[in-house]
Amino acid sequence: MPHSAPSFAYLPGAADSPVILHVPHSARDIPADVRAGIVLDDAALERELDHITDAHTAEIAEAAAELSAVTPWRFVNRLSRLVVDPERFPDEREEMLSVGMGAVYTRTTHREALRPTATDPEPLIARYFRPYAEAMTEAVADRLTTTGRAVIIDVHSYPTAPLPYELHGTGPRPPICLGTDPFHTPPELLAAAKKAFAPCGETALDSPFGGAYVPLEFYGKDTRVSALMVEIRRDTYMIEPGGPATPALTRPATALSTLAAAVTGC
Repeated sequence: MPHSAPSFAYLPGAADSPVILHVPHSARDIPADVRAGIVLDDAALERELDHITDAHTAEIAEAAAELSAVTPWRFVNRLSRLVVDPERFPDEREEMLSVGMGAVYTRTTHREALRPTATDPEPLIARYFRPYAEAMTEAVADRLTTTGRAVIIDVHSYPTAPLPYELHGTGPRPPICLGTDPFHTPPELLAAAKKAFAPCGETALDSPFGGAYVPLEFYGKDTRVSALMVEIRRDTYMIEPGGPATPALTRPATALSTLAAAVTGC
């Protein structure tokens, strides 16, 4: 069932749509008590938010939903990823721990201090990460029950120039990066994405970012859950860093709508 909490919103789509547009990194909001644990001053924090936020991706997903004949569902994070990053593994499996960017970040995009190194991540994980994960799990389960499948399309963006925190920033940085998972990204989903985003320019696979988000309850277990990450290079639709969207935002929104339609089969 559609529902929301202060930290996220699950926005209803068509009953027969298997598609969930997942938007985890678009927001900049940080609750005051969480802000108190961040060591950056206000100006530095705003700069960090400019770099780390996937600005306007919620707008892209909203426009795509409005353009779609069969409306996809949307799961949107309302808080900055500097609160928690809902797409990280909450344990030692997370490779970004090596740069202080596990589920709770302790370092910035430029590898400077964001929180004290000894910060205990558990309170934030309990308060924000787990409820988000549980709600996303329920959303996927609802699509499986109703339509027999669930297709998670993760909507992200990335900067034109690599930032110091990136572990794989030396590869291609095309207008569209498609992140895949060997278990959850079937060839037909990838082919549909390549076709849908062709009007946006060149695409590359898993460069500069790879993988696709699936709730842990289904991850590596249930082939009825498919997933793809769409990374849109920011200069193609907005003013970097952290600036306004341009009229070109309609291009990835239209492509995302086309992909959702292809996946739905309409």
